Amino acid sequence: MSSRIPLAYGKKVLELFRNPKNLGKIENADAEAFAGSLACGDMIAIYLKIDEAGEKVIDAKFESYGCAANIAAASILTEMIKGKSLQEAWKISWKEVSDELGGLPSIKYHCGVLAVGALRRAIRAYYAAKPKPDWLPREFTQEEKHALEEEILMEILSRKAQKSSTSE
Repeated sequence: MSSRIPLAYGKKVLELFRNPKNLGKIENADAEAFAGSLACGDMIAIYLKIDEAGEKVIDAKFESYGCAANIAAASILTEMIKGKSLQEAWKISWKEVSDELGGLPSIKYHCGVLAVGALRRAIRAYYAAKPKPDWLPREFTQEEKHALEEEILMEILSRKAQKSSTSE
């Protein structure tokens, strides 16, 4: 018999869950990326509009499927990066996202990791066909690796599910 104990979310998490800021898609976004977690089913898509001359984030929006912490983390991250340079946005950590929310339960830290992972992937996508700035790491960060590992797992499980459904 399992018990379901509700998580103690802070006021800001609950407010942004109920009234997320920057929810939606940017049509003709300059950069976009996706990150998802197989473990919990959370998914985040980040869309960026970028001032090319100054490499600043003009607008940021997100789409999310997930828990309160996932939605709140994506929402606050979009607020945190508006007006920042891509380099400044890149430096934002999942811990800063959590702190900005007034803290997340430790079991929900991955929501901040996913949000930052999606952002970093969007920034990396922006530079895919452009000269890479010196500050952009050649190697994937932990947040990016986390997002990639989750995607690989989802792909493997999807293939296994397809094989088992066709063999019945």
